[in-house]
Amino acid sequence: MSRELNPVAGRWYRDLERDEIFKVVAVEENDDIIEIQHSDGETEEIESAEWFEMDLERAGEPEDWLREDEEEDEEEEEEEDRDEDWRDEDEDDEDDWDEDEDDEDDDRDDY
Repeated sequence: MSRELNPVAGRWYRDLERDEIFKVVAVEENDDIIEIQHSDGETEEIESAEWFEMDLERAGEPEDWLREDEEEDEEEEEEEDRDEDWRDEDEDDEDDWDEDEDDEDDDRDDY
Protein backbone atom coordinates (compact mmCIF):
# COMPACT_ATOMS: atom_id res chain seq x y z
CA MET A 1 0.00 0.00 0.00
CA SER A 2 1.19 3.51 -0.71
CA ARG A 3 0.39 4.91 2.71
CA GLU A 4 4.11 5.50 3.04
CA LEU A 5 4.47 7.13 -0.38
CA ASN A 6 3.18 10.65 -0.63
CA PRO A 7 2.54 11.90 -4.17
CA VAL A 8 5.24 14.29 -5.35
CA ALA A 9 4.90 16.20 -8.61
CA GLY A 10 7.55 15.14 -11.12
CA ARG A 11 8.18 11.71 -9.60
CA TRP A 12 7.49 8.36 -11.22
CA TYR A 13 5.59 5.51 -9.55
CA ARG A 14 4.63 1.95 -10.45
CA ASP A 15 1.14 0.67 -9.75
CA LEU A 16 1.99 -2.89 -8.70
CA GLU A 17 -1.56 -4.20 -9.15
CA ARG A 18 -1.77 -3.00 -12.77
CA ASP A 19 1.98 -3.13 -13.48
CA GLU A 20 1.80 0.39 -14.93
CA ILE A 21 4.23 3.25 -14.58
CA PHE A 22 3.02 6.82 -14.27
CA LYS A 23 4.26 10.25 -13.32
CA VAL A 24 2.62 12.62 -10.86
CA VAL A 25 2.03 15.83 -12.78
CA ALA A 26 0.35 17.88 -10.05
CA VAL A 27 -0.86 17.56 -6.49
CA GLU A 28 -3.84 19.79 -5.74
CA GLU A 29 -4.02 19.56 -1.97
CA ASN A 30 -7.01 21.93 -1.65
CA ASP A 31 -9.10 19.70 -3.92
CA ASP A 32 -7.57 16.39 -2.74
CA ILE A 33 -6.79 15.62 -6.40
CA ILE A 34 -3.65 14.13 -7.87
CA GLU A 35 -3.08 14.48 -11.60
CA ILE A 36 -1.05 11.65 -13.10
CA GLN A 37 0.27 10.95 -16.58
CA HIS A 38 0.74 7.43 -17.82
CA SER A 39 3.76 6.46 -19.90
CA ASP A 40 1.57 6.55 -23.05
CA GLY A 41 0.88 10.25 -22.41
CA GLU A 42 -2.70 9.88 -21.19
CA THR A 43 -3.52 11.93 -18.09
CA GLU A 44 -6.08 11.36 -15.39
CA GLU A 45 -7.04 12.77 -12.04
CA ILE A 46 -7.43 10.60 -8.98
CA GLU A 47 -8.61 11.46 -5.50
CA SER A 48 -6.14 11.38 -2.62
CA ALA A 49 -8.10 8.60 -0.96
CA GLU A 50 -7.69 6.45 -4.07
CA TRP A 51 -3.94 7.21 -4.13
CA PHE A 52 -3.46 5.85 -0.64
CA GLU A 53 -5.39 2.67 -1.50
CA MET A 54 -3.08 1.90 -4.44
CA ASP A 55 -0.18 -0.54 -4.13
CA LEU A 56 2.67 1.68 -5.32
CA GLU A 57 6.43 1.84 -5.41
CA ARG A 58 8.83 4.51 -6.68
CA ALA A 59 9.97 4.00 -10.26
CA GLY A 60 12.41 5.51 -12.69
CA GLU A 61 11.46 7.31 -15.86
CA PRO A 62 10.73 4.79 -18.62
CA GLU A 63 13.30 4.67 -21.43
CA ASP A 64 10.63 5.08 -24.10
CA TRP A 65 9.03 8.03 -22.32
CA LEU A 66 8.39 10.95 -24.63
CA ARG A 67 8.32 14.17 -22.70
CA GLU A 68 5.72 16.74 -23.68
CA ASP A 69 8.40 19.27 -24.66
CA GLU A 70 10.14 16.66 -26.83
CA GLU A 71 6.83 15.79 -28.45
CA GLU A 72 6.21 19.48 -29.22
CA ASP A 73 9.74 19.80 -30.63
CA GLU A 74 9.15 16.81 -32.93
CA GLU A 75 5.84 18.28 -34.11
CA GLU A 76 7.54 21.63 -34.81
CA GLU A 77 10.33 19.90 -36.73
CA GLU A 78 7.80 17.99 -38.84
CA GLU A 79 5.94 21.24 -39.56
CA GLU A 80 9.19 22.98 -40.51
CA ASP A 81 10.06 20.08 -42.82
CA ARG A 82 6.65 20.37 -44.52
CA ASP A 83 7.10 24.15 -44.86
CA GLU A 84 10.60 23.67 -46.28
CA ASP A 85 9.32 21.11 -48.79
CA TRP A 86 6.61 23.56 -49.83
CA ARG A 87 9.16 26.37 -50.22
CA ASP A 88 11.43 24.11 -52.27
CA GLU A 89 8.54 23.32 -54.62
CA ASP A 90 7.80 27.03 -55.01
CA GLU A 91 11.44 27.77 -55.77
CA ASP A 92 11.43 25.05 -58.41
CA ASP A 93 8.28 26.55 -59.93
CA GLU A 94 9.86 30.01 -59.91
CA ASP A 95 12.94 28.66 -61.62
CA ASP A 96 10.78 27.11 -64.33
CA TRP A 97 8.91 30.36 -64.73
CA ASP A 98 12.13 32.30 -65.16
CA GLU A 99 13.36 29.82 -67.74
CA ASP A 100 10.12 30.14 -69.69
CA GLU A 101 10.39 33.91 -69.62
CA ASP A 102 13.98 33.75 -70.86
CA ASP A 103 12.85 31.50 -73.71
CA GLU A 104 10.19 34.03 -74.68
CA ASP A 105 12.79 36.82 -74.69
CA ASP A 106 14.96 34.73 -77.00
CA ASP A 107 12.01 34.19 -79.34
CA ARG A 108 11.37 37.94 -79.55
CA ASP A 109 14.88 38.59 -80.76
CA ASP A 110 14.21 36.36 -83.77
CA TYR A 111 11.51 38.66 -85.17
